[in-house]
Amino acid sequence: MELSSLLQRFSEPETLKMAKLGRELRAKGIDVIDLSLGEPDFDTPEHIKEAAIKAIHDNFSHYTPVAGYTDLREAVCTKFKRDNNLEYKPENIVTSTGAKQSLANTILALVDEGQEVIIPTPYWVTYSELVKIARGKVVEIHTTPESGFKITAAQLEAAITPKTKVFLFSSPCNPSGAVYSKEELAALAAVFAKHPQVYIISDEIYEYINFVGKHESIAQFSAIKDRVIIVNGLSKGFAMTGWRLGYIAANVDIAKACEKLQGQFTSGTCSITQKAAVVALTTDLRPSLKMVEEFTRRRKRVMELVRDIPGIKCGEPEGAFYIFPDVSAYYGKSDGTNTITNSGDFCMYLLNTAHVSSVMGEAFGEPACVRFSFANSMEKIEEGWKRIRAALANLK
Repeated sequence: MELSSLLQRFSEPETLKMAKLGRELRAKGIDVIDLSLGEPDFDTPEHIKEAAIKAIHDNFSHYTPVAGYTDLREAVCTKFKRDNNLEYKPENIVTSTGAKQSLANTILALVDEGQEVIIPTPYWVTYSELVKIARGKVVEIHTTPESGFKITAAQLEAAITPKTKVFLFSSPCNPSGAVYSKEELAALAAVFAKHPQVYIISDEIYEYINFVGKHESIAQFSAIKDRVIIVNGLSKGFAMTGWRLGYIAANVDIAKACEKLQGQFTSGTCSITQKAAVVALTTDLRPSLKMVEEFTRRRKRVMELVRDIPGIKCGEPEGAFYIFPDVSAYYGKSDGTNTITNSGDFCMYLLNTAHVSSVMGEAFGEPACVRFSFANSMEKIEEGWKRIRAALANLK
């Protein structure tokens, strides 16, 4: 069968691949602890579920506008004003079937063949693959644990060329947990102000899961706001992964371009989800804040557990719900049957011997590291790291 060459341009997401492998082992009766997927282990808050039930009874069961119901786009604007002190109008907002679709829309709307997209490492696995789908060129800026996995203004300036079209990053960052301060963002914004051809895609999906203070958006800097596209959604902060709702805030031309693309792919997202999202975005945030309290407790315990394992170097994440340790001290080691040569081997070794799933660092642009989630129960976290410690002790 001869399939499209498009399929050769990009890879299957390693996050989904590891989850699939874990499910296959579970189907064989093996108890696998999932530390791979970025999904809160909480249920959607009751008041949001009630809004969805009401929408069903009120017969919101028909096609929706491509960009989303007006009241939802108004709710997104209300959220931006309340949480970020940013002014947007409904015409600046496009809602989609998850933040991943929002990212895809934006990249396809902006990037032409051969244009460069700067992405600091480590980055979410889908960023680079979407650029490849658009036939753009990924330009990585490598960071280090010593820099908190954050780039400097000087690094950014050095990476920009006449072919640069987009800068794409997340704060809080998946997978590193890095959070950019207002001062750090201001320094980057000053560079962008000198390069008017560069657009900035700011993935802020982990906005509420911040352990170090107030979330700061790069869109707050007026000199570049018109070139910033904020991507956000409900999955992480509201435990609504399966509801599938993401959104962008952008200048009207970009918003219309994304709406045009989406009109041919999916049209508007689920009507019931949209009505639930209005309530999520405009009412009680206490359930979200309670989740963050629990993530804070888990982060503290995970850091205690990982620091107790020889050979693993790990900084404390400032946001999101992952750790991204350097495990390269184990490269070249063997248990007599399995030899670890890279982070992919490391993850497969843990999956097949400790029955714990994780995600290889190569997928995020940093091959010395591995991503582990702490979006799981404390009981599972404790057991998972106990297994990891025992498995690594067998490597010599």
